[in-house]
Amino acid sequence: MRRNKNTSLDTVVTEFILLGLAHPRNLRPLLFLVFFLIYILTQLGNLLILLTVWVDPKLHTRPMYILLGVLSFLDMWLSSVIVPRIFLNFTPSGKVIPFGGCVAQLYFFHFLGSTQCFLYTLMAYDRYLAICQPLRYPVLMNGRLCTILVAGAWVAGSIHGSIQAILTFRLPYCGPNRVDYFFCDIPAVLRLACADRTVNELVTFVDIGIVATSCFVLILLSYANIVHAILKISTADGRHRAFSTCGSHLTVVTVYYVPCIFIYLRAGSKSPLDGAVAVFYTVVTPLLNPLIYTLRNQDVKSALKRLTAGQGNVNENK
Repeated sequence: MRRNKNTSLDTVVTEFILLGLAHPRNLRPLLFLVFFLIYILTQLGNLLILLTVWVDPKLHTRPMYILLGVLSFLDMWLSSVIVPRIFLNFTPSGKVIPFGGCVAQLYFFHFLGSTQCFLYTLMAYDRYLAICQPLRYPVLMNGRLCTILVAGAWVAGSIHGSIQAILTFRLPYCGPNRVDYFFCDIPAVLRLACADRTVNELVTFVDIGIVATSCFVLILLSYANIVHAILKISTADGRHRAFSTCGSHLTVVTVYYVPCIFIYLRAGSKSPLDGAVAVFYTVVTPLLNPLIYTLRNQDVKSALKRLTAGQGNVNENK
C-alpha cells in the first residue's frame, strides 16, 4: 500500500487490494476459465437479444421489446463492471485496484444496478397495461413515452449511483486497504474508513431500501392485477401465452431482487454467504436473462429463428 508521506492525519490510501472469493489455491486456473467463459457467454447472449430486437421489425417498435433490449444492454455493462475484475483476481497481479478505479466501479455498479431496478418496474407496468388495459395500451404506452421513461430510469440511476459513491468516498481512508470482497461495494469499502460510518450505513440502508422495496412493491402490485386479469381470459391458450410472457419477467425479478435484499438490508453483516449471493446477482443473473427470455418468450424465439435464417429484415406475409 502506497501512502502520502505527510503527517499521519494526512495519510491516504492510493489503492485497494481486493481479496476476492475464498477458494482453494489449486482451483485458480479452473475458476479463472469458468468466470472468463461466463463473461463471454453473457456478452454474446445479451448481444444476440439486443441485435434481435433491433433488427426484427416486429420487435423494435413494441415497448415490451424496447425495454428488453435496454435490459440486455444494461446486463452487458453490469457484467463488464464486475466479472473481469473477478477473473483477474485469480491472477498474481490482479488484486490491486487504484483508488479512482474503486470509486468508478462502485459508482457504475450502483448506477447500472438501480437503473435495472427501475427498468424491471417499467417492464411490469408495460405488461400491466398490455393485459389489463389492452384497448388503451397503444395510447398509454407508445414508443415515445417508452423512450422518455427509459431515459428517466437512466437519469435516476445515475443520480442514485452518484449519491452512493460520494457518500462512500467522502470519508477518509488511511489504511488498511484490503477489501474483503471481490469488487468495490459499499459494505466492504466502508469497513476500511478511518471515521465514523454510522450515518453512511444508515443512509445506504434507507436509500437502497427505498429504491429496492418501492420498485419491488410496484412490481408485485402490477402482477397481482395481471394475474387477476389473466384468470378472466376465457381460452386456455390465451391464459398460457399471457402467463408465459409474464413468467419470464417474474423469474428475472425474483433472481435479481432476493439476493439484493439479502445483501443490502442486513446492515453490518459479515456473513460468508454474502460473497456467494453477490456472485449470483452480479454474475449469474446477467447470464440467465437471455436464456430466460428466449426460452419462455415465443416472439423472441421466432425472431431469433428469422435472424439466424438471415430474414431479420423481411416481413412475413406467409
